[in-house]
Amino acid sequence: MRALITGGAGFIGSHLGELLLQEGHEVVALDNLSTGRLQNVEALQKNPRFTLVVGSILDERLVDKFVERCDVVFHLAAAVGVELIVQKPFESLTTNIRGSEIVLEAANRYRRPTLITSTSEIYGKNSHGPLKEDEDRILGSPLKSRWSYSTSKAVDEILAYTYWREKGLPTVIVRLFNTVGPRQTGTYGMVIPRFVQQALKGAELTVYGDGKQSRCFMHVQDAVQAIMKLIHLPKAAGQAFNLGSQEEVTIESLAQQVIAQTRSRSRISHIPYDEAYEEGFEDMQRRVPDTTKAREFVGFRPTRDLKSIIQDVIDYTQKTPDLISVK
Repeated sequence: MRALITGGAGFIGSHLGELLLQEGHEVVALDNLSTGRLQNVEALQKNPRFTLVVGSILDERLVDKFVERCDVVFHLAAAVGVELIVQKPFESLTTNIRGSEIVLEAANRYRRPTLITSTSEIYGKNSHGPLKEDEDRILGSPLKSRWSYSTSKAVDEILAYTYWREKGLPTVIVRLFNTVGPRQTGTYGMVIPRFVQQALKGAELTVYGDGKQSRCFMHVQDAVQAIMKLIHLPKAAGQAFNLGSQEEVTIESLAQQVIAQTRSRSRISHIPYDEAYEEGFEDMQRRVPDTTKAREFVGFRPTRDLKSIIQDVIDYTQKTPDLISVK
């Protein structure tokens, strides 16, 4: 199989490419390197079955060329991280909506099965949990950047679903909940790598808000294993799946755990959301996935607990401290 991964030099894309190569497939990674990094695919480029194409999913001719040459498409390219969305809302909307439209148009033209990665941001302020795939979306004003991002990813999902329903294109939607691991940076608000880098430097760990908001963190290896199984499962077409852990932790407790595992003398400081992001920024208190559907379809069960996830990020950061920025 020859697979196209948009965003293939990104954190998750590079791990997916690695898994595909291990299973004997060919991989074409398309990435404009805006948030992806050459370091992520440095080892992969030594494999003759791996090709990196530096370019944008907004380039219709380029996308058409490589979709035609591949057997399956993993569409991971997107604007990622809350900070990036707040800083560059127009660019983020264009990348997420028009980019997905271009990829799906090409996939339909050549009838290529496509998996599209979405996000737990889809659920907005819905703090009911665990959240099932058919839960209501509860959003704030469209004038808030946070909710415009959620809406852009919802449009991606609607496009993917509509291509399946009306045109018969096999599409699968995966909603990722706080995926973490080696190669993820703290640059765009990713909390665990940011905390780890701060702790290793002896800097204050900056917790936004009161720290009582809770999340569940999943190891990237668990995510890409499930993604691979879902793209090969015919009955998954036209479906959306939550992928995440159910090991819930408050952000305050997470910071304390990072300090303990790094044996740091760092302290915790709290920063108001208005200062961290933008005036009037809204967050959700709780976000826990119900992954029953993924378990029933492909036997999905996270294999890494939070402690081992943090340790993986610590080990990676210690080996490559210059690659991860700190705020």
